[in-house]
Amino acid sequence: MHECPDFSECDLLLVDDDRELRGDMAQYFASKGYRVREAANGTDALVETERQSFDVAVIDFAMPEMTGIALLEQFKARGADMPVVMLTGEATVSLAVEAMKLGASEFLSKPISLRELERLVKKAAAAGRLRRENQQLKAVLRQQRSGAPQLVGGSSAMEEVFRLISRTAGSVRPILIQGESGTGKELVARALHEASGLADKPLVIINCAALPEALLESELFGHEKGAFTGAVAAKEGLFEVADGGTLFVDEIGELAASLQAKLLRVLEDGSLRRVGSVKERRVRVRLIAATNRDLAKEVQAGRFREDLFYRINVLTIALPALRDREGDIERLVRHFLGFEWKIEDPVLRLLTSYSWPGNVRQLINALERAKVLADDEWIRAENLPPEIVRSAHEQPLSVPGQSVGDLESVSRRHVEATYLRMQGNKSKTAKALGIGRRTLYRLLDKYGIEPLDQGVEPTGE
Repeated sequence: MHECPDFSECDLLLVDDDRELRGDMAQYFASKGYRVREAANGTDALVETERQSFDVAVIDFAMPEMTGIALLEQFKARGADMPVVMLTGEATVSLAVEAMKLGASEFLSKPISLRELERLVKKAAAAGRLRRENQQLKAVLRQQRSGAPQLVGGSSAMEEVFRLISRTAGSVRPILIQGESGTGKELVARALHEASGLADKPLVIINCAALPEALLESELFGHEKGAFTGAVAAKEGLFEVADGGTLFVDEIGELAASLQAKLLRVLEDGSLRRVGSVKERRVRVRLIAATNRDLAKEVQAGRFREDLFYRINVLTIALPALRDREGDIERLVRHFLGFEWKIEDPVLRLLTSYSWPGNVRQLINALERAKVLADDEWIRAENLPPEIVRSAHEQPLSVPGQSVGDLESVSRRHVEATYLRMQGNKSKTAKALGIGRRTLYRLLDKYGIEPLDQGVEPTGE
């Protein structure tokens, strides 16, 4: 039997109106390393699932106001996809069949054994993780077959992103992706869609910054014939096109106030009206939004609705800037160049030392430029955008508080950057550095800087 390899990563929701039993369960599982949340009734449980996702839920069947079965129905309707262990007084066949249809995977009759409950929780958690891994594998295969760009990274910052994608993909609650321009927010949205249960449904994408307000309203909500000049026929909006699937709204921070109100209404009750129509239409869409703005500050400044912010900020994935992804630049370079291209080590070090203000998008553009300008299968410094080589040359030779070892590294980078900027010409490099050629040879050898094939140069100082 598979078990959670690290209980500190297992989130458990306990739902039971029996305060004493719930407290005993919470204390037992917390002592085993689980992260436990409690709910005294179905309403409280729904609030908890709005706040976060869980690996497993333990639910009592016989609760006042909302039974365990009714709660399972609400979970399913709201997309709270998690394995469930049902606690029952009498586990009848009809109850088991109904509960299994709604997501319950294990049953335990009262009075319960905490040890037996733990065994069932582990079993349910393992099954849930296996299902998520299968969804992720299918998503990867679909992406590979489609040839669509993929998220690449092995840094701790990106591992956290992958973990959040895994944990949130099964939910249909709104997700907000935050990050600088060029970090790959659309790729995260595609990964979330592909790893979800909606992968066979439409994924519709719109960028709020790319359209004026009037046209954006028509694109999102549709319009009727004659609604405005040029509306020669009725048109479905993207919410209708995405019905049953996912709508990715990029740069949502650019949305005008009037459209924010209409978007909020769709998210609250699924209803919308086309431009020029009095007829209500209902849709069921999972919304993924993205922004490079700090929406909390936008709310404070009065530019973004507070109620909409909290509505779309149920689950948040923060994408790190490329400069904060330790080790990922080399991985991305190797990935985007492919096996048919080669890159000199000094050039690779030059790329990894650059700050990449435009993030992954800028890196991809720089590599595409290098491919076009390359004379053969080798990527060299002269093939890179000049600002990248120039930035390495302009790095300071010393930083207050640095150790001798640090200064040695800075010196090596300065020599290497200058050498690359001079395209491997040792005479020009020595002159730019203000040193003799013999000194330059010693430094190149000391720092392990490989010579570039630039032909025969004149000798002598």
